[in-house]
Amino acid sequence: MVLLLLIALSWCIYYLLYMARTQKNKATAHHLGLLKARLAKLRRELITPKGGSGGGPGEGFDVAKTGDARIGFVGFPSVGKSTLLSNLAGVYSEVAAYEFTTLTTVPGVIRYKGAKIQLLDLPGIIEGAKDGKGRGRQVIAVARTCNLILIVLDVLKPLGHKKIIENELEGFGIRLNKQPPNIGFRKKDKGGMNLTSTCVQTELDLETVKSILSEYKIHNADVTLRSDSTADDLIDVVEGNRVYIPCIYVLNKIDQISLEELDIIYKIPHCVPISAHHRWNFDDLLEKLWDYLKLVRIYTKPKGQLPDYTSPVVLPDCKTAVEDFCLKIHKNLIKEFKYALVWGASVKYNPQKVGKDHVMEDEDVIQIVKK
Repeated sequence: MVLLLLIALSWCIYYLLYMARTQKNKATAHHLGLLKARLAKLRRELITPKGGSGGGPGEGFDVAKTGDARIGFVGFPSVGKSTLLSNLAGVYSEVAAYEFTTLTTVPGVIRYKGAKIQLLDLPGIIEGAKDGKGRGRQVIAVARTCNLILIVLDVLKPLGHKKIIENELEGFGIRLNKQPPNIGFRKKDKGGMNLTSTCVQTELDLETVKSILSEYKIHNADVTLRSDSTADDLIDVVEGNRVYIPCIYVLNKIDQISLEELDIIYKIPHCVPISAHHRWNFDDLLEKLWDYLKLVRIYTKPKGQLPDYTSPVVLPDCKTAVEDFCLKIHKNLIKEFKYALVWGASVKYNPQKVGKDHVMEDEDVIQIVKK
């Protein structure tokens, strides 16, 4: 098994070096697409080797998911993840001046704006984590289950660490602050390859698509490109195991830099500068967490009573229909559902009688009327 992994890793390195030396133009686009597909398959084999334990969390990493959302702290050793968890959630996570103090996942919980949010302090990762170094596969496998990732960086050396961590997460199928490619893909038994584009394509054409899919032994399929897509986008769709997770870059230890440098940091996208030790700028961090999680709070109103504003039902922004609300309460509630009365921004007048397909907005109030 070790020999097979070493062979796969060697091929990965070979393909990466070959692609780096290959001049990128229309003549080489088909060949580069084929190499990218082969590289993606080899990386998948490295992550989940046959007959092995794969990239699962493993002992000490598989923490039960609780609350309304899960946030994972990812970063190099000794950047302040444990201090951040301790000061945010009041949970003790061992802190020391040497590397790899945290050896397992340490969970904590915070309550913010009525939502219960689980925080996970993950062990520090190193370059090569996606290939198994430093139990990196287990760490990144837990990160895949999160609703939001915080990449915690040392403000004195942020760019180098940021690039390495992004590469490790990317190699494990995690796409940060991206949306799934707008590509339709359907395999079929016969009929050859059909490519449809609804806009101008700068990289993909029929021959490139054929060369990529042939690596997966797919020769009959319908592919629809609804945006200007790349070979990597198509490979992600074919692989089908990518996760798209929002990410915030937390630049820690700002007590060690000047105000002028702090002003520059504030202009970096998806970034929040903090001092975990001094608890500086935690308010901005919590507000950004809330914005990126995109949670919706729905307040309940029993008949003849005032709304309960203390314990909202929290839903993800993509599932805010009345039916989703009922299923969150109890699966039998939707069977007894007759209609709902809703007060708030999602209706034209208050209250408004709605059906189960009505989409609610943050801080709406709802009263369910049963059959």
